[in-house]
Parts: sequence; C-alpha cells; structure tokens
Amino acid sequence: MTKSPVATDPVEIARALIRCESVTPDEGGALKFLQRVLEPLGFECHRMTFSAKGTPDVENLYARLGSRGPNLCFAGHTDVVPVGDATAWTSPPFGAEIRDGVMYGRGSADMKGAIACFVAAVARNVERTGGLPGGSISLLITGDEEGPSINGTAKVLDWLKARGESLDACLVGEPSNPHALGDEIKIGRRGSLNGELVVHGKQGHAAYPRLADNPVPKLARMLDRLSSQPMDRGTADFQPSNLEVTVISVPNTATNVIPAAARANFNIRYNDLWNRAKVEAWVRLQCAAAAQGLAADPAVTKDTLCYDLSFSGTGSVFLTEPGPLLETLGAAVRAETGRTPKLTTGGGTSDARFIKDHCSVVEFGLVNATIHQVDERVPVADLEVLTRIYERFIAGYFASVRT
Repeated sequence: MTKSPVATDPVEIARALIRCESVTPDEGGALKFLQRVLEPLGFECHRMTFSAKGTPDVENLYARLGSRGPNLCFAGHTDVVPVGDATAWTSPPFGAEIRDGVMYGRGSADMKGAIACFVAAVARNVERTGGLPGGSISLLITGDEEGPSINGTAKVLDWLKARGESLDACLVGEPSNPHALGDEIKIGRRGSLNGELVVHGKQGHAAYPRLADNPVPKLARMLDRLSSQPMDRGTADFQPSNLEVTVISVPNTATNVIPAAARANFNIRYNDLWNRAKVEAWVRLQCAAAAQGLAADPAVTKDTLCYDLSFSGTGSVFLTEPGPLLETLGAAVRAETGRTPKLTTGGGTSDARFIKDHCSVVEFGLVNATIHQVDERVPVADLEVLTRIYERFIAGYFASVRT
C-alpha cells in the first residue's frame, strides 16, 4: 500500500493544514490536502458541497477506511475564525512557523492540529498492522463549524443516513483541555437556544415624550428580569443554566428622536433539567411578568405593551454514558499522560450536538488556552503525545468491542 510521505507525521500534516487559508466558509485547500493524504492509506473519500438559502455553500469531506462494522468516526473541522489584526501576530497567521518548540498559526489548536494527529494515528496503525481488522474508521470533516453550522456536519449525517451508512461511535477532536493534555474529556454539552425580543413603541420628538411611546426603558426592564432570575442551581453533571443578553439595538441614529422599536438578542445555555420547549416557556413567563409590572406603572398604558419574542437554535443538551468509547479513551489518556482526565460538560457547543443523535460521542483534543486568539499556538510535543493517545485509543476501541 502506497502512503503519503507525511501520513505518519502529525507535525507536517498540521503545518500543511494551517497553511491552507480556510477561514469560514472557504475550503482553502484543506480538504483537498486531506483527501490526498487519506486516499493512499486506503480511504474512500467523498467530497460534498451543501447549500441553503441565506447561507454560504460549504464543502465537506467524509472518508472511510474499511466496510465492516463497527464504524469508529473522528469528527472535526478545517474551517477557522478570522485572524483579527494580522499585524499583532508575532508569526504569520497561516505560516505554521515553529519557534522554541511551539507551532504558531490560526487553527493550530482549533482544530487542525487534532485532525493531523488522528490522521497520523490511523496511518501508524495501518503501518503497524497492515490494516484495521475488526471494523472501519471514518473521518467526518466539515468547513462549517465556525460558521452557521447549517451546511456542514448535520447535512453530512443526513447524507450518510440516506446511503444506509451509520456511525457506531465518534470522537470529536475539539480542544477540550484547559491547561494540559489529559485535563478533561467532554462527555456532554448544555443545550443552546437563541432568543430575540422586540419591544414596540411610537416614534416622536424627545422633547415631547407624552406624544410618543419610548420602547427602550421597557426593553431594559424586561431584560433585567430575564437576566436576574436564576433558572436553576445546576445538576450532578451540568453547571447551572444561564441567560446572557448579547445584543441590544435601536434603529435610530438621532439623539433627539424617541425610536419606534428596540430589540435585544440573548443566548441561553441550559442543562438536563430543561428541554427547548421548557426553556421557551420560561422565557415567555418572565417576559409576561415583566410586562405585568410595566402595566402597573401609571405612566404606561396597556395598549402600549406590545412586544414580539422569537427563538432559534440547533443545540440540545446531551450526556454520553460510560461505555467502550469513553472507557477506552480515558485509558489511552492515562497511559500517555499519566493524568486521569475529568469528565466534564462545560464550555460552548460543538458539532457533537448533531452527532449525539446518531451514536455515542465524546470530545478530546488539544489545549484550548489560545483558541481564537492572536498567536494561536500548540507545543509541537503535544502533537506527538495526542497522536499516541489517538493511536492507543483506536487499537483499544476495536479490542474492546470484539470482547
């Protein structure tokens, strides 16, 4: 079997991926490079582009080695966030320079480095064993994780289902460790829901407030209630749910004009005490209570209490229970780092929110201390350690499902 000369070297794979300027939604050559590395290893590669109205087209890659079950999948993304102020970087953002044992570049930690480590781990397993007996390995790589997350992983999973192809377990290579490799394995995520509140009023001159109806103070009082009312105290597996106001806007540029409307956007992260319907009901209840308080104000008449509330979001809460996937990964981390990783559910969201509806899923990757920052970076030594963790994990997983 002919393999790429860099297939077993995570450092060279990572450098090549970082040098692809794949800022969401641009592919930047990253998926093309991965296909070039994977096909000589025996992977069957599928490149697919998905579209949706109002969102950019996104290229994705699904590659599978083997045809038997179980199918162990590695999921990740080659798209990255913008570099920000490029002049603030001490190395070119897409240069993948190595200085003092550290590789600098956008995507080095989030998460091209982890993709490189998994590819190298698979290549080493193939080189050592001559194949992967006992199942299949697949990679589901999207270019839409840092973007709207509409034309990426979710649609690839639908494509797989339509083909009659399934995943049995999945490792997402998101940077899961706060300080050092081996700190944490993510076994779940809180749900995520976006809301928009629009309070309507009547436009008028600021000098004649009785002839107008200012929606801004009403919005402020409603947001104060939403922000100050605790949702819960957390659970055994999840931190407390929280609502955070993220945007307040008024379509008005004149300081002497009372606006006709004021709007706010907020995001809610909710634990396993909630589902989307319960969260929406709670928000509506808080808004109604705030509106009742406003109605009791003599300065506010009932016919001016007009507001709209809408919701959007794609992430529901999930928790992965103990099993071969989690146990094998934990053992691999301990063996290579000497640390016993904490099993956590904190942080933001990831494409695991889509995958959890198809199979068991956990997250483990590099250290997340510099992700999305200027001078995002990863120690070169961590790339080798993570590759060994993944290599041990792959072998251990197939051994565990055979027994």
